[in-house]
Amino acid sequence: MHPAVILRILGLLLMVYSSTMLLPALVALIYNDGGAQQFIYAFAITLVAGLLCWLPVQNRKQDLRVRDGFVVVVLFWTVLGLFGAIPFMLGDEPHMDVADAVFESISGLTTTGATVISGIDALPKSILFYRQQLQWLGGMGIIVLAVAILPMLGVGGMQLYRAEAPGPVKDNKLTPRITETAKALWYIYVSLTLACALAYWLCGMSVFDAISHSFSTVAIGGFSTHDASIGYFQSTSIELVTVLFMLLAGVNFGLHFLAWRRRNVFSYFQDPEFRFYITVLLSISLLVFVGLLLTNEYSDPLLAARHALFETVSIGTTTGYGVADFSAWHPLLATALIMGSFVGACAASTGGGIKAIRVYLMFKQGLREIRRLIHPNAVMIIKLSNKAVPDRVIEAVWGFFGIYLISFCVLFLAMLATGLDFISGFSAVAACLNNLGPGIGTVSVHYGEISDTAKWILCFAMLLGRLEIFTLLVLFTPMFWRH
Repeated sequence: MHPAVILRILGLLLMVYSSTMLLPALVALIYNDGGAQQFIYAFAITLVAGLLCWLPVQNRKQDLRVRDGFVVVVLFWTVLGLFGAIPFMLGDEPHMDVADAVFESISGLTTTGATVISGIDALPKSILFYRQQLQWLGGMGIIVLAVAILPMLGVGGMQLYRAEAPGPVKDNKLTPRITETAKALWYIYVSLTLACALAYWLCGMSVFDAISHSFSTVAIGGFSTHDASIGYFQSTSIELVTVLFMLLAGVNFGLHFLAWRRRNVFSYFQDPEFRFYITVLLSISLLVFVGLLLTNEYSDPLLAARHALFETVSIGTTTGYGVADFSAWHPLLATALIMGSFVGACAASTGGGIKAIRVYLMFKQGLREIRRLIHPNAVMIIKLSNKAVPDRVIEAVWGFFGIYLISFCVLFLAMLATGLDFISGFSAVAACLNNLGPGIGTVSVHYGEISDTAKWILCFAMLLGRLEIFTLLVLFTPMFWRH
């Protein structure tokens, strides 16, 4: 491991990140909401901290190895999450303590969308914009992580995409090709954001709301500038635009790259994960629609279909927007939606959850085991797009799933120990580990009423889910730190 190289990268990250504080300060000046000072102070503190990390090691330019990559990836979200909390602590409205500020910042950067704030409509425009910007920056970081870095690290079956990533990287170190990958992904990400903002504006949103919601929609974050979320606008066209871009943001960005390079939209439908992803969302939508009609939740079938589709896509992609309080629906429907978030979006997308490709491979492996009971001597190969999936990948997927379940149980028990009830504790862990945001029970609206201890536990859960579990847990193993 090369601590000097890691410190140099951390310093550069902090200095670059400090510049993002200036945009909310500009918004504060435009709207004259009195929030510019807190962002200027946050900019100065972050910049100085970055300089102090970078200056002593500025000339250390050794190659970054795999072990260093794990540390850098974890530091990306933890350190930036901590420094991102500074504006929340310095502001008067809202004025947060450390636990609340770090929770809100990490929730934004990990694109979870869980909030401790109530009365969002009354917040200064600069704070509203800053929350959305946190998610947008985190979303971009997730894409680069998922497509360019995790396949190289071989995390939880993500090596499946090593050969298909738009900028393949070598296995032994991070290479300049990651820069090429990141650049291509940046163009796609920004293009989707601009298209989403324009669509929102054309459908009737103000310029501020259109830009803000495009940030969190493409990042699959779920933060909104209104307490009622997308339901505030009472617009079918806005809801349809939101559904479209949530679906697109939940797709593997490698597929977006291939479709753009080949100029062929059918590239999406040739991908088995994409087909599985759409099938799961459509199935849950149909279940929720029928359930809403049978429980007489809505008398108008069109309204029931509208809300069923929106809430399914929102929860299934782990965005967390709302047009209705799904936690007040029949327990079966609310639970089905939460369970959909466990599947989540596609790998290499801004979405959370276990990821559709892993669930799909576990399903295929389960079918293979059933067939082996009938034909114990047969040679059976799992294929994706007519290509054999190595058994090592299947093992990694099952390993990921096992660690995921253990992590979930431990976090759930920890939440119960803080005094949270069973339903609220279960949904809070599910919402944060899957980077979803809204839960059921006490945490259906916001997380402001739970204890500080519970908030710190959920901060860890958000990071654990965002970093594909193994990436974070590997740092807690003695083997990792041995020379």
